[in-house]
Amino acid sequence: MQEYQQYIGGQFDAGAAQFDSIDPATGAAWARMPAASVADVDRAVQAAEQAFFASDWANMTASQRGKLLLRLADLVAENAQRLAELETRDTGKIIRETTAQIAYVAEFYRYYAGLADKIEGAHLPIDKPDMEVWLRREPLGVVAAIVPWNSQLFLSAVKIGPALAAGCTVVLKASEEAPAPLLEFARIFDQVGFPPGVLNVITGGPEAGAALTSHSKIAHVAFTGGPETARHIVRNSAENLASTSLELGGKSPFIVFDDADIESAVNAQISGIFAATGQSCVAGSRLVISNKIKDQFLARLKEKAEAVVIGAPNDMATEVGPLCTKAQRDHALALIKASTEAGAKLVTGGTTPDGPGYYFPPTILDCSDSPNAPCLSQEFFGPVLSVISFDTEAEALAIANDTKFGLASGVFTQSLTRAHRMIRGIRAGIVWVNTYRAVSPIAPFGGHGLSGHGREGGLQAALDYTKVKAVWLRTSDDPIPDPFVMR
Repeated sequence: MQEYQQYIGGQFDAGAAQFDSIDPATGAAWARMPAASVADVDRAVQAAEQAFFASDWANMTASQRGKLLLRLADLVAENAQRLAELETRDTGKIIRETTAQIAYVAEFYRYYAGLADKIEGAHLPIDKPDMEVWLRREPLGVVAAIVPWNSQLFLSAVKIGPALAAGCTVVLKASEEAPAPLLEFARIFDQVGFPPGVLNVITGGPEAGAALTSHSKIAHVAFTGGPETARHIVRNSAENLASTSLELGGKSPFIVFDDADIESAVNAQISGIFAATGQSCVAGSRLVISNKIKDQFLARLKEKAEAVVIGAPNDMATEVGPLCTKAQRDHALALIKASTEAGAKLVTGGTTPDGPGYYFPPTILDCSDSPNAPCLSQEFFGPVLSVISFDTEAEALAIANDTKFGLASGVFTQSLTRAHRMIRGIRAGIVWVNTYRAVSPIAPFGGHGLSGHGREGGLQAALDYTKVKAVWLRTSDDPIPDPFVMR
């Protein structure tokens, strides 16, 4: 059993309590993790506040902050393989994906390192004589960052990077499901040279989360997770009036018109739903397919889905690994059962293999004759694709928007004019055209509706960690007139 520690105020400790972390490939415990108590949470917030107001961090120039972030990017890149292996062990994500993703995580820190000294204020052409007025952008303060277990190094980078670039300090709460990669990341962060308390890394369950998000000294909560937890966070933030950015779930439409390049669209759909074993908030989980090519498309999709290599997540040949938890597997089975009872037809998959671990095969449900099947509206967070067909462009758009979520979407067509109409009509924060799941530190990421609000990535994310201060400077040397003297 490996032992991990939390990171508070530049120091590592075992925490008030510990819990076992489970290897999804075997179902067996493999490591002991710290579980932060309410007192641990308070220590972490106090350390972050101390760093914000009374450390070298408070007086550091933006360029100096950028250099530290650049050093962090270099260390993440140097340790990418070790971090990838840990994420694979603790979450079940396949090693070929964690290796590529974590290597790219370093680019997010590099982007925000370069952005740190480019967060500018503004001069106002004020309408009053003898006055100079300008705006300063200043850091919000202590940020609570809460991330789930899936893609946790990426999802923490899009919070830590802009927050530190803006000059904030951070308390990061890792998911209790699989926190090892972020606790290891804390060890790497500790080598960079940031003042103690600039970043604090804890883990734990709902009690720790509630204590963190309602803490009186938290200025902003950045959360990635599910809508129900987000509702609790919003209620908690009423205690401190903290601002929030919420990146939540999705039920993203993957729309394929009859003029699309079928092989390209099939490959993108396979990646869009079965990569990461479907455990992605932007998973293209609803295939909205033209009736003119539906049979041809589904036949090719079924062939490729059944050829996907399922296996040990640490094997480079594996294309789909286990789900992270038993609860996810049970949820997928229950939702498939309810959907087939509602009329959905099982095209492939849908049953779990014998043996240890939380494995689940690529699954396709055809709901073209059962538009009310629950699989079309509820998030699986697993490798399950729901299919519904259409005849007209208007119908495709209506189906795409028939959801309470609004995170991502994909459109496959060779018609430029149709692509523009769909881009304008789809209610989602991201529209990919003839591609899917592309990300970059330069581009904002986020959604609408039950998919949350706020954006991560890009310049806007850094600005969201700042507040605007208006400064008025009177330039006249004349005495200010007595306001009560009649003239």
